[in-house]
Amino acid sequence: MNIIIGSDHAGFDLKEEIRRFLSEKGDCGVKDVGTFSHEPADYPVIAHEVAKNISEKKFKKGILLCGSGIGMSIVANRYRNVRAALCHNLYTVRLSRKHNDANILVLGSRVLGVGLALEMVDLFLSTDFERGRHQRRVDQIDIT
Repeated sequence: MNIIIGSDHAGFDLKEEIRRFLSEKGDCGVKDVGTFSHEPADYPVIAHEVAKNISEKKFKKGILLCGSGIGMSIVANRYRNVRAALCHNLYTVRLSRKHNDANILVLGSRVLGVGLALEMVDLFLSTDFERGRHQRRVDQIDIT
């Protein structure tokens, strides 16, 4: 599986930890769309890049990071076929995948520790969508 990942300057350090973690696991390729330093970066630019790639089905899953995760979520969820889930624990990650078929995991680097964030990423990438009654609801999300 290939995923796309991006962060603003507040999420840069956690993004780098996640990128390393995924590279070491070796079971997925990672396209990093930035930012690439601690220099101030506008979160909408990065969120647009990740969400556009997910919306156009160039990637099946993505990860976005900023200080709180809120701004990234707002931007990403404006795109058709994007279901970006801002998660704060393993329970919300699991349900975002099982019930909502979330395709972008959004994390707040200022509210999560590295260890938990890596567990959340692993769970996000390994949890399948349950379909069934949840499929009907997911189908109702996008406005035509």
